[in-house]
Amino acid sequence: MSNIKGKVIVITGASSGIGEATARLLAQNGANVVIGARRTERLATLAAAIRSEGGSVEYQTLDVTNQKQVQTFIDFAHKIFGRVDVILNNAGVMPLSPLEALKIDEWNRMIDVNIRGVLHGIAAGLPLMKKQGFGQFINIASIGAYTVSPTAAVYCATKFAVRAITEGLRQEVGGDIRVTLVSPGVTESELAESISDEKGREEMKEFRRISISPNAIARAIMYAIEQPAEVDVSEIIVRPTASLH
Repeated sequence: MSNIKGKVIVITGASSGIGEATARLLAQNGANVVIGARRTERLATLAAAIRSEGGSVEYQTLDVTNQKQVQTFIDFAHKIFGRVDVILNNAGVMPLSPLEALKIDEWNRMIDVNIRGVLHGIAAGLPLMKKQGFGQFINIASIGAYTVSPTAAVYCATKFAVRAITEGLRQEVGGDIRVTLVSPGVTESELAESISDEKGREEMKEFRRISISPNAIARAIMYAIEQPAEVDVSEIIVRPTASLH
């Protein structure tokens, strides 16, 4: 892909799922990927696999709830490669539960990772992209950004917020900086492992019977990146064919 090769693409939440699949695919197509996540050992394993296939990758431990760490991560990518073409704000958590379960710590964790994590990525990358005169933000939302379901009220609220932030950013930056929202339907990932509530866990287990591969989302992300600079793929929803919602 001529419009992927050589691009510097920063990915948060890259230790598994959509982040990992996207890092692999983009590196295979010639991108310089810079991956971050809390699980450094997983990043090291992924980086070794990418390098063994001839891909370009760097990694750094990253907690997106820490604004200084996010800034350091973006600065790290820029220092090595001299530019940042794409920031993929992918990190997310999904500990579903009914509101009456009052899992306030889990609510706060979703707000911190899913909303503040995206804002931290924007705050770290926007001044740089403005200065260099080009760039692209890709924010990962969910079909939960369009509809709400039981046990998912807070999770959906965070994804509605990501959708609103992404659209607001698109309208504000215009011109040289592209902004894309990618909203996956049910996708194979480790997100469900964070569900401590029994009801939420059982509902998600049933929901995930038709899940699609994270590679499907990675291909959608690559499609948005590989378009010409004057083409902004603003919003993509990718869901299983069998999905009703």
